[in-house]
Amino acid sequence: MSARSNVAPSTIGVDLVEGGVVVQYLDGREVFYHGPPEPVEGAITTPPGKEVHVLVTDPDGVEGVMTYVNDRNTHDDILESTGVGRVMLESNDEEELFPGVTVATEAYSIRVEADLAAVNGRVFVFAEDEMSEHAYELVASTDDGDANDSS
Repeated sequence: MSARSNVAPSTIGVDLVEGGVVVQYLDGREVFYHGPPEPVEGAITTPPGKEVHVLVTDPDGVEGVMTYVNDRNTHDDILESTGVGRVMLESNDEEELFPGVTVATEAYSIRVEADLAAVNGRVFVFAEDEMSEHAYELVASTDDGDANDSS
């Protein structure tokens, strides 16, 4: 069966290290996301066609929840055993992943937006394929009123 469903994430371990972010799955495996994440104010629209993973951590960055957006490759039982969630979006669709964090489809890209006051933690977005990896951290807008929207 090729259809994929939404899967709720579980709390997993996180380690913010020099050069990236380590995610510790429930099954004992670890994945290293290369960085350091580029700070982006408020929202990010990922490059088109990338696999998008959203990590929301506690304020200290030691645990969090990871959700894959529109992942069609990973079976539900693998996600459940690792603690990673999945959300499937239709075109022009939007969903709240976590209180204060929304994802939406935007053409062939994914837009991730965070209200960091509501999150009370950190929000990382990873966009990758076999050609490149991009790492972002959504940060609060500066007081100059000129918020960036990186594309």
